[in-house]
Parts: sequence; structure tokens; C-alpha cells
Amino acid sequence: MASLSGKDTLLKLIRDGQPLSFQQRLSLTVTLSLPAILANASAVVMQFIDAAMVGQLGADDSASVGLMGATSWLFEGVLSAFAAGYAVQVAHLLGAKRNADARQLVRQAIVVCLIFSLLMAGLGLALCGPLPVWLGAEPHIRGNATLYFGTFMLFVPFFMLDIMASSLLRSSGNMRIPSALNILMCVLDVVFNFFLIFPTREITVFGQAMIMPGAGLGVVGAALGTASAGLVISMLMMYYLVFRSRELKLTTDRGSFKPAWEPFKKSIKISSPMGLQHIMMCTALIVITGIVAPLGSIALATNSFGITAESLCYMSGYGIADAATTLVGQSLGARRESLARSFAWISVLSGMVIMGLLATLMFTFVTELMGLMSPVPEVVELGARCLRVEAWAEPLFAASIIGYGVFVGAGYTLAPCGINLVCLWVVRLGLSALLVKSMGLYGVWMAMAIELCVRGLIYLLWLNSKRWMRTVID
Repeated sequence: MASLSGKDTLLKLIRDGQPLSFQQRLSLTVTLSLPAILANASAVVMQFIDAAMVGQLGADDSASVGLMGATSWLFEGVLSAFAAGYAVQVAHLLGAKRNADARQLVRQAIVVCLIFSLLMAGLGLALCGPLPVWLGAEPHIRGNATLYFGTFMLFVPFFMLDIMASSLLRSSGNMRIPSALNILMCVLDVVFNFFLIFPTREITVFGQAMIMPGAGLGVVGAALGTASAGLVISMLMMYYLVFRSRELKLTTDRGSFKPAWEPFKKSIKISSPMGLQHIMMCTALIVITGIVAPLGSIALATNSFGITAESLCYMSGYGIADAATTLVGQSLGARRESLARSFAWISVLSGMVIMGLLATLMFTFVTELMGLMSPVPEVVELGARCLRVEAWAEPLFAASIIGYGVFVGAGYTLAPCGINLVCLWVVRLGLSALLVKSMGLYGVWMAMAIELCVRGLIYLLWLNSKRWMRTVID
């Protein structure tokens, strides 16, 4: 009998077609989820500290960063979707015990993903100037918004390497290394920001005054801090993938880095709906930013800080979704549909409970959370109102987050992408445009809460069907 603490042994049971008890399935889900949840938690802490650092510069600088937030997320999401096309195939190959084929696919993924990231970086640099104008930003914050986004785009190839290597390692069941390195990235980001954002100043440590050096780069320093941390971690992540990963290290055998057509075609089939969805979803969020921007810097800063605070709830959902993608992917690769379905429901229901509990904490301490990020009373008060209405939607938001991870693990991406797009563009955008006229930013957040509930209910209904359980490995 396999030990419940033996993650690798339990994963081997999946690949070998051996039975797993409910306790073993739950143990494996928790074991794979926890490192990803911890990494997401550290990322949220990083976002809080980043927001607090930039918030000390004033509402205008916070607004310039918040203005470009949705667009930065758009590019990151497209990179993640592209990498997922290869990571899902690797999970299926490992589930089928075709490890040599999986390593060959890793080689091809490195080349293809790097080429794609260079194209995306060029596109982003071309857009960084006109984008703040298109979003309707006030003239005095456009310059910093352009500098922030342009600096971020220069480092896109390194972000791509980090995302790709992390996705491939997770597909093999290795959650620990990607999570640990992403936690380190958060620490480095805070350290770099501390020295890059603020000028040289006098601080007091344990009652003693001392001079703390600083570059005084403000908003650009925030972008450089994040980018520099990403550069360091991308190199470490690639080193582990290429030289240390037990299943995927490329020194195990020889192979070609020349991309092959069939894996690329399968990758596009998986990632295209995900990428298109993310583009359309982020475009919708950019449109929402455009709806919020005319309300002024207070509303823009509040919206940005509110999104950061809300991430306290959904960080656990995305961690569980990562585990669900791996478990469902390897189960279907081993042709074990009933096991994949079991992992899907264990993941979704546990995520709904956890995010519901976190939403309760957020509702209770929302004023304190907003106060940590901004000293502006108007921002704190408005942010607290918005987050309290959104907290009610978090359990059903969990169903959509983790359900999507389940479908990605199955290589079933078209239908869930359609669900997400219809809900966001029809429900959230329509209600936002309607409610902002009479309720301001609070109306935009109420529209968000309603849309998340609708989307979560649809995901639960779709998950209950068996249409999503198919493989992409011949």
C-alpha cells in the first residue's frame, strides 16, 4: 500500500492504473495544492507591499500603475496560455509513461515559446505610448503609465521562460520547486523595489537613525524591481528544468530542439481558445478600466487596490486549479476517466469551501486591508464598500477558477473559454456600463459580483456533464 505522504508513489499509481482510495486522492490533491497556494499567497503579499510602496508616492502614481494593470495581465495571460499548450501535452505523455517523448516536447517548447515571447515584447513596446490615451487616462498620469508598461515589456522573454518552465515542472507533478522559486521572486521583488522606488533617505531602525540608499525611480523603479526579480527566477527555473528535474531534465537523453509540426498544432489547438479568451477577457477589463478612468484618480487607485485585496481570496483557488490540471491531465493520459472526474470534484468543492472562508475574513477586515495599501481616506472607504459586495461571490468564483483548471488538464478549452467570454462581455460589461452611471465604482464592483456568480453556476453544471473528459494524446 502506498504511503499517503508519498506524492511520487501516488502519482505512479495513477500512471500504472492502480486504484486509489478517496483518502489517497484527497491527500494527493492537498499535497499538490499546498505549494502552489503558498506561492500564490506570497505573490499576494508581494502585491500588497508593492501597492503600499507605490501608494506612498500618492494617488496619481498609484493610478498610473493601476491603469496598466489589466494590460500587463493580458500579456502575462497570453504567455501562460501559449505555454499551457505544451504543458498539457507533457502531462498526458507522462501519464501514458512516455517520458522520452515528454522530454523531446520540452526541447521544442523552449524554442517556440522564446520566439513567441519576442513577438509579444515587440507588440507591447509599440503599444506602450498610445495605450494610456486610448484608455482615457488624465494627461498628468499618462507619462508614468507609459514608462511603467514599457519597462515591463522589455523583460517579457524572461517572464516567458519562468512561466514555461514552471508550467512544465507542474505538469510533471513537481509543485514544490516552482512554488519555492516564485516565493523567492516575491522576496526579491520587495527588496529591489525598496531600493529602486524611493530616493536615498533617513530611516530609523531600533531607535537608531541611518541613511538608506535608493535610486528614487518611483513608478519606473516599481517596474524594474518586478522585472529584475523575474529575470533572476527565470534563470533558476530553467536551470532546474534542464538539469535537475527527474522526469524532464534534458541531460537524460539526446534530442532535437527543432520544433515539430504535430506537437505545435496540438499546442495551438489547446492554447488558442485560452489565449483568445484571455485577450478578450483582458480587453473587457481594459474597457472596464476605461469606464472607471473618467471617475478620477481616487476611483482608479481604489479599483487597483481593491483587485489586489481581492486576490487574498482567490490565491487559493488558482493554487488548487494548478493541482487539478496536473491530476486530471495525468489521469486522462493514463486513460482513467473516472479517476479524473473524482479529482475534478474534490478540487472544486474544496476550493469553494476555502475561498468562502477567506471571503469571510476579507469582509470582516476589509477596512484594515485597504488601510495597509493607501493612506488616502477616500480610497479606503470606497474600497471597503466595493470589496464587501464582491466577497459574496467568492465561493462561486472558486468553482469557475478550479473548473477551468480541470478543463485545461483535459485539453478541453474551447467551451469554457466561450463561457468566460459571454459572462464577462455580456453580463459584467453590460451591467458595469449601466450601474456606473448611478453608483460609480461601487456599481462596477456589484456588476463583477453578479457575473462571477453566474459564471460559477454555469461551470458547476458543465462539470457535472461528461463532455470535457477526453484526451489529446493518440
